[in-house]
Amino acid sequence: MAYKLTKLNTAINRILKNIQPLNKKIKISLDKANQRFNYNTLKSNLSLPETLNSAVDGYGVSYKSFLKNPKNKFHVVALAKAGNPYPKKIMAQEAIEIYTGSILPKGVDTVVMFENCERTGSKLLIKQKIKKYQNVRPIGENIKKGEIIIKKGEILNSSYIGQLAASGNNEIEVFKKVKVAILSTGNEVVNLTAQKKAYSQIYDSNRPMLRSIFSEAYLEIFDMGIVKDTKHDLVNVYLKSLSKCDVVISSGGASEGIEDHTQSALKHIGAESLVWQLAIKPGKPMGVSVLGKKLIFCLPGNPVAAFVCSKFLIKPALVKIAGGNDFTSFFFKIPSGFEHTKKIGRTEFLRARINNSGCQSVILLHGRKGSGVISSLTGADGLVEIPYNKKNVLKGELLKFYPFEHKGI
Repeated sequence: MAYKLTKLNTAINRILKNIQPLNKKIKISLDKANQRFNYNTLKSNLSLPETLNSAVDGYGVSYKSFLKNPKNKFHVVALAKAGNPYPKKIMAQEAIEIYTGSILPKGVDTVVMFENCERTGSKLLIKQKIKKYQNVRPIGENIKKGEIIIKKGEILNSSYIGQLAASGNNEIEVFKKVKVAILSTGNEVVNLTAQKKAYSQIYDSNRPMLRSIFSEAYLEIFDMGIVKDTKHDLVNVYLKSLSKCDVVISSGGASEGIEDHTQSALKHIGAESLVWQLAIKPGKPMGVSVLGKKLIFCLPGNPVAAFVCSKFLIKPALVKIAGGNDFTSFFFKIPSGFEHTKKIGRTEFLRARINNSGCQSVILLHGRKGSGVISSLTGADGLVEIPYNKKNVLKGELLKFYPFEHKGI
């Protein structure tokens, strides 16, 4: 039977419209919140810094006193360090030796770096023109009291965790983890732990790869193993997976071959098909179904196709279910360093590297072609998108490049 292929963006939007976040929360310590989705919009309870303080090591003076007589020699009367502020007021002709992070005492509104001063004993001469409030951190420079630190649905990365810690947050509410079942199908597929592998069998690479792709802090993975490619076995494992998980991801058995029973099994348990066959390469034999509020993703068996579909189709859905508010895939537009020809009507994702030599970065293709060639992913910097309606790519054309996560800083 011929099917009209679904464009990738159409498929993503259709899936996102059919799901809602689980909306369950749990309170955890900030130390355990990395890469979890924040549940409540949080505002700062205080201004940071709470006081005027020095941004450098130097001498604190009154700008007004300097302006009256730039050649005046100030009298250094005290020393202030971070955590040990000077409690008294600095008078008009006085200065204080002050270090980065220290609170400015009363009477001081300007800090001059050591190297711009000349000190003899307790006498201090400022050797250059200065500006009022120079080298002074104002109250609330980092964040002001009542200002939003993080919104609901934002992912808690190291920057947010640092800011939350600075504002005194020890515990935080996050969305509960999404439970995801992962399984492989196929009579030819065997576990890596199998003592013997028949000549006609292959080791299961998809399940380990998928466990790695979805090893996110906001997900809890359930490994359901390998399932024989029969309708009976698939029905049983789908029902078992759905009974304990929010999302099911299977790989293999997603095409129209006589031994591919995933769609028949899903229809048997009453699941409704949302997407069947994508207008992308690799990844055409991809199916997505829903039963109640739970999603079932049927990935192609070819590893590269499973990889591409997982990144572009499944991850956005999992982010939304997990409470996240950004479902887009990050990309750059970089000139092509290659030529390529394809058929109009499918979006292609090719493995690529970035060449940064010379005056301009360009995209170069990487590895062998083919949806089953997993070696083409190893050593690649990311994926380059060849658009749906494009037939020929010429050198120098701007193309979307999606970097792999492990290639970031």
